[in-house]
Amino acid sequence: MRLARLAPPSTLDGASGRTVVQAWLASRGLIALVALVLALREGRRVTDMVSNWDVQHFTLLAQGGYFAEPDNILMAFFPGLPALLAAGLAVGVPVAVGGVVLSLICSGMAAAALARLGGPWAAALWLFAPTAVFTTVPYTESLFCAAAFWAWERARADRWGTAALLATVACTVRVSGLFLVGALGVMILTAGGLSLVDRIRRAAWLLLPAAAILAFATYLHALTGSWTAWYTAQSTGWVRQLTTPWQSFLNTIPAIVPGAYADHPWWAAVFRGEVVSMAVGLLVTVWCLTRRLWAEAAWVGVQVVAFSLSYWFFSVNRATLLWFPLWIMLARWGVRRPAGVGPGLVHRALVVAGVGLGVVGMIWWSWLFFTGHWAS
Repeated sequence: MRLARLAPPSTLDGASGRTVVQAWLASRGLIALVALVLALREGRRVTDMVSNWDVQHFTLLAQGGYFAEPDNILMAFFPGLPALLAAGLAVGVPVAVGGVVLSLICSGMAAAALARLGGPWAAALWLFAPTAVFTTVPYTESLFCAAAFWAWERARADRWGTAALLATVACTVRVSGLFLVGALGVMILTAGGLSLVDRIRRAAWLLLPAAAILAFATYLHALTGSWTAWYTAQSTGWVRQLTTPWQSFLNTIPAIVPGAYADHPWWAAVFRGEVVSMAVGLLVTVWCLTRRLWAEAAWVGVQVVAFSLSYWFFSVNRATLLWFPLWIMLARWGVRRPAGVGPGLVHRALVVAGVGLGVVGMIWWSWLFFTGHWAS
């Protein structure tokens, strides 16, 4: 099966592996340092600091199931992560501890897969992403990325049985698993050198992850009598009503102007990040299309479309962690060697500045989350 590849290497040598391990240690260590400094300065427990926002929902799910909160808003979350957290609780491991350990392990696994897809610098950039704090706390990003990135890597290697099993895991974690199944389907459709029978055989494997999503919808229907329980929970808890892209953009504009939230000064800054993340998603989609990376373009592009159909641009900042072509694109740009001394120096300065801004952004986003500010 002939596939367009984002980067030639499919294996990591010793030097590349060390680069990824060092980036994992440095990025996780820097985030931990932010938490430690805040804990010492504010007299708070680290376990409390990593338990903000959606971690509260995951904790309730792990402890009491989908009816543990009013209005059924917990049905907005897929069961994969809460089930693992509940297993930890069953053996006496608190959610804050078990969730952090799980995220740390899975972030390393995701980085390893990304390194195989796009090289060690793509993995390093992902580990130092501005919103990387969400890959260290009890959120779904690390677990989903580990499963989804490895599913993609295995599909690229034409190991569709393993890819389907990993995609099934991803489909139990986030609704983004649905987009993963679709993008893998595009990979099969656009692959060269396959007969119709070969394509059907590979596509049949995708019934497995699709069944996981159907099983979750069926389970929620059994609980509520509604096939739209997930969507209703999203609308009730997070204002995610179906909206046209233009209206979604217009609804976001008032949230990004200075002084939009006088009582929450950082909210407008995060919403500005949402707009930037949407623009980045469009850029990555176009980048993939110009290189005939049809499956990768579908993976990012369909998510951008989905976010544009919400009431406003929301949670896109975190979704950039799922867009592995973004980090591969940035890594390719970072390692290129422009002709001439002047252009080379300018490029190097831009790379250093970009990496520095990314690290500063990661520290700032970690501070937002650990101090309880809204962090997307």
